[in-house]
Amino acid sequence: MRALIVIAFVVSLMPSPSQSQMVCGPREAVVENLGQKYGETRRGSGLTGSTVIFEIWVSEETRSWTILKTTASGWACVMAAGQAWQDDPRGIDL
Repeated sequence: MRALIVIAFVVSLMPSPSQSQMVCGPREAVVENLGQKYGETRRGSGLTGSTVIFEIWVSEETRSWTILKTTASGWACVMAAGQAWQDDPRGIDL
């Protein structure tokens, strides 16, 4: 029961995609919130070291985006979020 209260509290603190504050919690709760509240789905992911995954979540409808960092322990943090996501069909071309 205590865990559910903690999860509910963490999820209630999730920022809108335009806010830049960092929010952390159990990955399952954070991911559920990204899908339900913002309509975001995972677009891609990559490893940094052997214990951390960075993921990009994007909403096709609103073009909001979130960068999520997840550790091996299952703890996830929103590292950045914003609006006006744009795919680059040419790939990376800086």
